[in-house]
Amino acid sequence: MLTTIVKATENFCIHQIRETHCTNEGVSKKRTLIAYIDIDANDGTSHRVYIASDEAFMQRVAYLFLEEQESDEETLVDMTLETTNLIVGSAKVIAEELGENPFTISTPHFIKIGDFDLEHDAAHIISIKDDEITIAIKELHD
Repeated sequence: MLTTIVKATENFCIHQIRETHCTNEGVSKKRTLIAYIDIDANDGTSHRVYIASDEAFMQRVAYLFLEEQESDEETLVDMTLETTNLIVGSAKVIAEELGENPFTISTPHFIKIGDFDLEHDAAHIISIKDDEITIAIKELHD
């Protein structure tokens, strides 16, 4: 499932941001804007997907969608929520097309601005130059 979400994030970098990127395992050590979205898979499992980006990455997104050179914190939080929705929504479509454990998504929620210190099962960092976005996933148990 994480593979599909990472692929959606890479597609976002290629088709929206239009910059080259690299992908590695792990989480960013930078101060990040962190949001999550819960997903329910057809196999009966539930997961929490975290999207954590540094301010510079999210400023790229704000410039792309709003043409703002310097966004305030509230705008960057809004862009974090929107990016979370776009990426995980795109992953949902990819999973459906591939028939690889399709899932439904909930509403994204903002957690905090700070270090990514949340419990997770696996994570990847996608970097564009010095800017980073972390994609992490945690299986939820009742």
